[in-house]
Amino acid sequence: MHESIVKGILSAHNGMNVYRGCTHGCIYCDSRSKCYQIKHEFEDIEIKVNAPELLEEALRRKRKKAMIGTGAMTDPYIHLEETQRNTRKCLELIETYGFGLAIQTKSARILRDLDLLRRINEKSKCVVQMTLTTYDEELCKIIEPNVSTTKERYEVLKIMQENGIPTIVWLSPILPFLNDTEENIKGILNYCIEAKVHGIICFGMGLTLREGNREYFYKKLDEHFPGLKERYIKTYGNSYEIYSPNNTKLMNILKETCSTHHILQDVNACFQYLHQYEEKNLYEQLTFPGLEDIDCH
Repeated sequence: MHESIVKGILSAHNGMNVYRGCTHGCIYCDSRSKCYQIKHEFEDIEIKVNAPELLEEALRRKRKKAMIGTGAMTDPYIHLEETQRNTRKCLELIETYGFGLAIQTKSARILRDLDLLRRINEKSKCVVQMTLTTYDEELCKIIEPNVSTTKERYEVLKIMQENGIPTIVWLSPILPFLNDTEENIKGILNYCIEAKVHGIICFGMGLTLREGNREYFYKKLDEHFPGLKERYIKTYGNSYEIYSPNNTKLMNILKETCSTHHILQDVNACFQYLHQYEEKNLYEQLTFPGLEDIDCH
């Protein structure tokens, strides 16, 4: 790891990342792409040490409350969060200033901060987003080696539901010839049904590959699935968007399941929900004992 002092923390759309780089080791990670201009080794985590101070300054200046998002580029619960606690410090500020939170992770470490998530959700809205890709636990350990397994993430979703915290699942990416099966998708969808998730975000059954993450992905295919890289190259060439041959069938299963179980599935509607701030009334209306007995006439 290495520390850095940064000039800003919130994007124009109120997104933030308190770390850069990741140690989860997911073989398909888009954040490895060179277009994001990470100047250090991906596993050498950049810690934005002044992130909490910058966030507090930004929240103080805002005239209107909003949803604060985190986890799009770097998981807020990577291994270093156990000792650095930068994510928790930022959540404390979000709760203190009464903002909402849309947080995305693959890690059960988020349960450490359940107390804060509950308090944020009591004041405004807290949405926990969890990525699920692979129902098969053994395959999951290969594709996403250093992170909570799918079953562990499913347990997190259930705990959030039990605590009244809404959840969104990212069903992405789906890797052609690996987890693009009906069995896999139905297994994940059953988890979503049982955990009563609010919505599922899926842009299609496939993944994106571009310079940086393509090379790492192919390297890992060679390590774990010999011959599969050549099949990808023959089938897709250097395409950016890689769709499964089973895309149509699997998307129909997703849409029908979501419709039957009243799970939000439209991508735009899911994003609108994630960005829509809500302020909740924390105070019950005062009543005075015996007031109803007073004759006002």
